[in-house]
Amino acid sequence: MVDTVPAAPDSTTPAPSQAAPPLAAALKKGALVRLLASSYRGSLEAAASDPQLPGYVLEGPGEILMLKGEHAQVRWRRPVPDVWLRLDQLEAYPAPGLTA
Repeated sequence: MVDTVPAAPDSTTPAPSQAAPPLAAALKKGALVRLLASSYRGSLEAAASDPQLPGYVLEGPGEILMLKGEHAQVRWRRPVPDVWLRLDQLEAYPAPGLTA
């Protein structure tokens, strides 16, 4: 057998503490969210939808019903159908009393 010495860490590889936190950990089933207009505009989802974005999706809150991969099924507190959106297009709804 040949003894191998582990390679020195590459200086271009970020340390685990510097890596971005996964979005799925921040947004879970049952979390309250709202849509990020900057991430949504120009996306495939925006191209497949009405060009006039309803205000309630930006104001929130919507509730995440289910997560599948990079997408979340969101139910709004309105009599409208549930929608599937990418996690990077959503942000956590701020807690009452806190300003963004």
